[in-house]
Amino acid sequence: MTQPAGSAGQSTNPLENAPNLPYKIAVLVYLYDEQNRLLMLHRLKKPNPGMYSPIGGKVEFHRGESPHECARRETWEEAGLTLDHQDIRLFGIVSERAYQNEHHWLIFLFESVKPIVAADVTRMDFDEGKLQWVPVEEVAGLGNGMGLPETDRRVMWPNAQKHRGGFFMVEIDCSKDPFDFRVVESSPRTNS
Repeated sequence: MTQPAGSAGQSTNPLENAPNLPYKIAVLVYLYDEQNRLLMLHRLKKPNPGMYSPIGGKVEFHRGESPHECARRETWEEAGLTLDHQDIRLFGIVSERAYQNEHHWLIFLFESVKPIVAADVTRMDFDEGKLQWVPVEEVAGLGNGMGLPETDRRVMWPNAQKHRGGFFMVEIDCSKDPFDFRVVESSPRTNS
């Protein structure tokens, strides 16, 4: 009898010891302007109060909302910006197991396909926080330690930059300390 892959006697099932937690489905929308700045939300509410993230929110799956529809809705609700369906594109999928030991997340990442006119963003301050345009080269260093959540800083942001115009999928396992991750699909933009 052949031994399965992995150490002798160890299971190769990644869900064997996974916690049973609620699943949340969400989107993040990476909107870049003509100066190569990213629109970021300095959050007031959970998750991650006091930290920064791209705009986004939970998919209203109970109403049949698609991730693409959610991205457009959240862009309107948070930035006052109306986007046509062709103005954004899916460029990443992130699975986070046991984030903060509260939820599992499935996050669809969208990006603007052309620069957004910064002046067209009509809502910069609302109940979830304050929006600000951040130069791309400053995003990783936001907030002196209270900037990006750790999974965003170490995994999502570097992959968002590497795959801008391309596509990636990553699995993050937050049930481990420290968390680990693996990129399961990677198609960076080709410069042709």
